[in-house]
Amino acid sequence: MAALLRSLQDSQLVARFQRRCGLFPAPEVYGQKYIVKNYFYYYLFRFSATLGQEVFYITFLPFTHWNIDPYLSRRLVLIWVLVMYVGQVAKDILKWPRPSSPPVVKLEKRVMAEFGMPSTHAMAATAISFTLLISTLDRYQYPFVLGLAMAVLFSTLVCLSRLYTGMHTVLDVLGGVLITALLIALTYPAWTFIDCLDSASPLFLVCIIVVPFVLCYNYPVSEYYSPTRADTTTILAAGTGMIIGFWINHFFHLVSKPAEPLPVLQNIPPLTTDKLVLGLAKFTVGIVLILLVRQLVQNLSLQVLFSWFKVVTRNKEARRRLEIEVPYKFVTYTSVGICATTFVPMLHKFLGLL
Repeated sequence: MAALLRSLQDSQLVARFQRRCGLFPAPEVYGQKYIVKNYFYYYLFRFSATLGQEVFYITFLPFTHWNIDPYLSRRLVLIWVLVMYVGQVAKDILKWPRPSSPPVVKLEKRVMAEFGMPSTHAMAATAISFTLLISTLDRYQYPFVLGLAMAVLFSTLVCLSRLYTGMHTVLDVLGGVLITALLIALTYPAWTFIDCLDSASPLFLVCIIVVPFVLCYNYPVSEYYSPTRADTTTILAAGTGMIIGFWINHFFHLVSKPAEPLPVLQNIPPLTTDKLVLGLAKFTVGIVLILLVRQLVQNLSLQVLFSWFKVVTRNKEARRRLEIEVPYKFVTYTSVGICATTFVPMLHKFLGLL
């Protein structure tokens, strides 16, 4: 067993996979630049890698809420936040290095300072695809085999992209998938109960703000700076904001409560031209408002914190300090989450897009 684990953690295995897919290090600066001999795999896996990044979450999760089903978006947000927090903390506790370069070619620079085990891309992709599959089984009628195939395809592409980009070993990816499967299995019996908490008392609202902020502020300390704490704060804050938005929607009766699964539908509503145009309009309006809120709140929160701690404005290193990074990111992305779940639907209603 130990020999198997060592082989799965071996960087040579990742390097062989890259070469099979047509990705080679350039001889003149080995391990830094690369040569692509198969552009199909290159673009496929580079695109697949984005399906586990912030740009996907900030678009897919709100899109699900605005255009598909708020019931599904609530479950996706809850499981996504849980899985990502566990994965991020596990990285900084285990401190397993990423694949060595050489022999591996590394295509992403931002996350190179992070540790490798487990792969949070693999965790997020597995969590989202299979939570979506499980949550739609008693809500919509469609071929189960088709849904399972799509979930497996989505998660597999993201997992393979982490090997192709040289960011993880096979063991990192498998570890992420297995941890996610365990978390889904353990939490599944409580999904319905957790989903009903948005109708709880205002005390629930206090807890959902305080607990994530404390978790962010007490994130495991690293010997050197990496974006892991910032990314974790962003994830927890966005999830907190969306859950607050769900609570506001129910408490103030802004939307009807869809806590119980709907009866099984005979068919998923067909995608017509009118629905496509309406969906794109809602998505565009929502994303524009989210980006505006994000920029406004980020600037204001940084100005307040810089003034409070007497720090030079636009000091990049100062933004990484615990007492500045955590509060400004938490406030910014909590606002984004509330905006996405409460104010954007209100704007849609005002513009006649509902």
